[in-house]
Amino acid sequence: MPQLSRRSFLELASLAGAGFLSGCGGAIGSAGSDNFSVPVFSDVHFQPYINPLLPNATLNMDTVPANQLLVAQLDAADPSDWPAIFEGALNMTNSAPSALNTDTNYALFTLALASIKQNLGTSPAVLFTGDFLGHGLDLLYMVYFPKKTAADAAAFVDKTLTFVLQQIRAAVGAIPVYFALGNCDSYTNSGPDSTFLASNAQQLYTLALNGSGNQADVISTIKNGGYYSVEPAGMNLTIIALNTFALSPGNTVEQTMIPDQFSWLGAQLAEASTAGKKVWLLMHAPPGAVESTTGQQPNDSGQIAAATMMWAENYQEQFMGIIEQYPGVIAMSFAGHTHMDEFRLMSPGIALAITAGISPYFGNYPAYKIFTLDGVSLAPTDYSAVNCNLATSAAFGNYYTFSQAYELEGPLATSFAELYPALIESNAAMLQYQGAFFSGNNAVNPSTKMSWNPITSTNWPVYWCGIGYMDETEFFAAVNAF
Repeated sequence: MPQLSRRSFLELASLAGAGFLSGCGGAIGSAGSDNFSVPVFSDVHFQPYINPLLPNATLNMDTVPANQLLVAQLDAADPSDWPAIFEGALNMTNSAPSALNTDTNYALFTLALASIKQNLGTSPAVLFTGDFLGHGLDLLYMVYFPKKTAADAAAFVDKTLTFVLQQIRAAVGAIPVYFALGNCDSYTNSGPDSTFLASNAQQLYTLALNGSGNQADVISTIKNGGYYSVEPAGMNLTIIALNTFALSPGNTVEQTMIPDQFSWLGAQLAEASTAGKKVWLLMHAPPGAVESTTGQQPNDSGQIAAATMMWAENYQEQFMGIIEQYPGVIAMSFAGHTHMDEFRLMSPGIALAITAGISPYFGNYPAYKIFTLDGVSLAPTDYSAVNCNLATSAAFGNYYTFSQAYELEGPLATSFAELYPALIESNAAMLQYQGAFFSGNNAVNPSTKMSWNPITSTNWPVYWCGIGYMDETEFFAAVNAF
């Protein structure tokens, strides 16, 4: 078992709940403010090429002829007309949601947005942690239209993003949707490239943020590197959205923006600290291990030969060095990318909540979370997970509530720090966490996309150590010492 003492966990928990500054006036984040809720969703991966007539078909050359009419209609139409094409022209309003191991089709997207709308309440914000778009949109476009150009494919990607943003905006009304960008939010599937950012910064500001924040500043930093910050009206808060997929090992996206992003991040946190504001960090790819890839490696004794990491080591070290200066300022961090329901302890006092994907691409059931936040500290104190059990239902419903499932209350960062050792001390807590990891889908499936499912006694050390060990060397040693 890794040598991480109980005292260390207790120190971590005490730091997690300490240092929050009080605001002034009647804004959220000031004395006397009420608790409030915020929906958080991730990894929509909307895929327009999935024909409602063939909702579970694999996207390959065999299905191109059947999909040709749909794609041609979408390509010729304004994104505002796409719902009519999906629903009216094809008369498929009752089509089935996406199957496991596929991107999100129109039916699943509609179900998810209807559920989020139903659970909005009086929330002042909606959070999205990346990947609006499906996998390989530009490449698949050229399969359907081999005589068209890369510019045509990029234009279709832009239209797809417009459609996704329009549908989200219609569902949530005027509430700002604060987002991070993911690897599929691009023309390359390797993170937001500069051309994509230049083409879509304005509509991301207008349709997602709905005018929240300084337009010139937001658009400038999005174009510069896919990151931005916003100070929501009526809240003692700064929301900082990062482009973290750019930090991936071997990523080919332009690297010049990374030093700029880190310098900017440090300045944003310092400014928030000086002003007495809380900070929410939004990111797509989290730091730490790629548990899915590493989780396929253990031998019969649970030993691994190597660890696969989300970020390049030098970038992660720089990032940790910045955020560790502000444990009382960062009220919470949110991420996606893994498609799984999990959390990570990035640094003493700074926890990261990872929300499962709407897309069931990696064998997870579609899901999202509704966080309850303290009106003064702006830190989450609880969340409820909502999922769509594709095996039994074509609707989203309540899955579990954190405080009830784990019998923990108080700041969520503190609860996460307390839960971490309990996951190896309590069989009930371990089974709850493992069962919820794939948002309820724990059936053995030979698909390469989910060959690590279910979590077993052999690969469990990878997942447990992935919560608390962000450094590659420490993570590797912890897994093999478990």
